[in-house]
Amino acid sequence: MKKKVFVSGCYDLLHSGHVRFFEEASAYGDLYVSIASDEAIKLLKHRQPVTTEEERLYLVKSIKFVHEAFISPGLDNLNFVSDFKRIKPDFLVVNQDGDRKEKQELCDQMGVKYVVLERKPKVGLPKRSTTDLLKEIGER
Repeated sequence: MKKKVFVSGCYDLLHSGHVRFFEEASAYGDLYVSIASDEAIKLLKHRQPVTTEEERLYLVKSIKFVHEAFISPGLDNLNFVSDFKRIKPDFLVVNQDGDRKEKQELCDQMGVKYVVLERKPKVGLPKRSTTDLLKEIGER
């Protein structure tokens, strides 16, 4: 039986950095992606989402590395906890930006391996982040 891998994020302005993260995380097993709701993005990022949660869900589900994706119900940095407990993953994978003590503690409590990946682009592609893209778009 394949291992279950859990990731969470906003995935607004989906870009190659997100896809690369999914690709690397999926190397650990079947990838389950928790997507922040529109309301959570407003609260966490202090801005309106660029794409709606329905569009983000459609895009993420379309990526070949993703086994299952869903909108998380929570509104804080651990907005994914109810789905995390439902799925019972073997791994929680984050990148360096998403590395939080609370996430490590949740994994420790549930016996889940916590993996922090370095943010690195796919060879030949530029480094991408939503923050940088928003700045670039704003400057045009």
